[in-house]
Amino acid sequence: MASRSCTFLEILLAIILPPLGVFLHYGCCSMEFCICLLLTILGYIPGIIYAVYVLVALDRDDYQSEYYAVA
Repeated sequence: MASRSCTFLEILLAIILPPLGVFLHYGCCSMEFCICLLLTILGYIPGIIYAVYVLVALDRDDYQSEYYAVA
């Protein structure tokens, strides 16, 4: 349950300030953070779209691969 609340908080922060949500999940020097920062500088809406995509879509793949590795 804690991971769901953390994901919710990251998505909420990604809507308010997109690079912050990505920073909390991936760290400062990751490629996802740099792309999100660049998109936010170029336009606020593309930064939000990318941040939510990275937090929701890419995170599922990690959980699925961990699930299949254990099973």
